[in-house]
Amino acid sequence: MGRFDGKTVFITGGARGQGRSHAVAFAREGADIVVCDAVAPIDTVPYDLPTPDDLDETVRQVEDLDRRCVAEQADVRDHAAVESVVERGIAEFGKIDICLANAGIFTFGTIADMDDTTWNTMIDVNLTGVFHTLRAVLPSMREQGSGRIIVTSSMAGKMGFANVGHYAATKWGVIGLVKSLAQEVAAEGITVNAICPTGVATTMIHNDAAYRLFLPDMENPTKEDAEPAFAGLNAIPIPWVEVEDISNAMLFLASDEARYITGETLAVAAGQNATNAG
Repeated sequence: MGRFDGKTVFITGGARGQGRSHAVAFAREGADIVVCDAVAPIDTVPYDLPTPDDLDETVRQVEDLDRRCVAEQADVRDHAAVESVVERGIAEFGKIDICLANAGIFTFGTIADMDDTTWNTMIDVNLTGVFHTLRAVLPSMREQGSGRIIVTSSMAGKMGFANVGHYAATKWGVIGLVKSLAQEVAAEGITVNAICPTGVATTMIHNDAAYRLFLPDMENPTKEDAEPAFAGLNAIPIPWVEVEDISNAMLFLASDEARYITGETLAVAAGQNATNAG
């Protein structure tokens, strides 16, 4: 028996990376999966975003584990689209037990030089998108008197970082949402938490623009060039954690073992959090 037999998990940003890893991890533990992703380019994002084929691959990997999977193209900036995916998931599986608000982007720029489009797009995806996701799942969770909501924040939600102030602002913001919602629904059987990773080995950091951010004096830095710079962020001397490390934290916070944990931020950060008071 799996830890999540009979449960349904809704995951945003599930076409690849952390989102796909979460889908597979929960399916392996017996859950059915509802997943969405925008699977379309965003002008301000300097790396390739997922495609419909990537979303199809998530479905294939879940179904290979003999679990059911509903997948839809939906941009978290569009509340109606997210709500529609949730409604379809409930129609197919009867309920949403667990929500993983995972969708997000990573772009770069100083506060002084950043244009409005870069700022607004970051806020719309990483902060308003989480707000839309929470609103979409809350009615059914309240009706059933139970639920687990877990939001992907970041260590940037607890620390400032040069050249990504807009990203840090969104990740601080989602922690505020998590702590506020946790209080609003604590008496209704719903827990709300956030995970704060250090860098995770996905396309979000494995791209030329991110490498240049860390090595601005090098013309064409490679992944190997960037490893020491990324490792310098962490007390444990590794450059990044793996997607499975974040999925394991998701599994814990969604489990019965975490039933009395709410309003919390869990750092999966290789010790990057060790010098931070939060």
